[in-house]
Amino acid sequence: MRKGNPIVVSAASGTGKTSLCRRLLQTLSHTARSISYTTRIRRGEEVDGRDYHFVDDGQFDRMIEQGEFVEWAQVYTRRYGTGWRSVQQQLDEGLDVLLDIDVQGGLQIRDKLPNAVLIFLLPPSMAELRRRLENRAEDTAEAIQMRLAKARAEIRQSRSYDYLVVNDDFDQAELDLRAIIRAHHIGRNVPAALVSELLES
Repeated sequence: MRKGNPIVVSAASGTGKTSLCRRLLQTLSHTARSISYTTRIRRGEEVDGRDYHFVDDGQFDRMIEQGEFVEWAQVYTRRYGTGWRSVQQQLDEGLDVLLDIDVQGGLQIRDKLPNAVLIFLLPPSMAELRRRLENRAEDTAEAIQMRLAKARAEIRQSRSYDYLVVNDDFDQAELDLRAIIRAHHIGRNVPAALVSELLES
């Protein structure tokens, strides 16, 4: 049976990563979402086990000590992590696993799961990213400045990713993401036996 691939999608806050990942999960077959663990509190209508696994700092510390995370990172004042067990189970079932995580986590995934494909979403400009953050009306002016500073640091690290996609037009960005995932499958699924046969004929 075909083994699934980890697909990491990272981006600065406000780039549109969550919306694009949600669309991919609706339209791609054989794809599952990795549900992260977090120490932050629930927001609005979020549901434990659907949006995140919400845990306290003590439980998160125990999971680190017991090696239960394939990756984890501190983002601002809270921590986020991806559980080994659920990801491995989904991959073994032949599902691609979509990991909507930050750059720190993405680079950890690369070290531990070498068949992962890493995609970084870029905003069309910093001015547009600022506009999107302001339009969300979720943060103070000071918090927006902090997010923009963090965005610049993350964009510098994006050079370590396999692919960069600009989210200027939502539909086009979705098509680009789907094309990358499709190309990744084509490249990985060519049987080694066929290559040997062609070389020997």
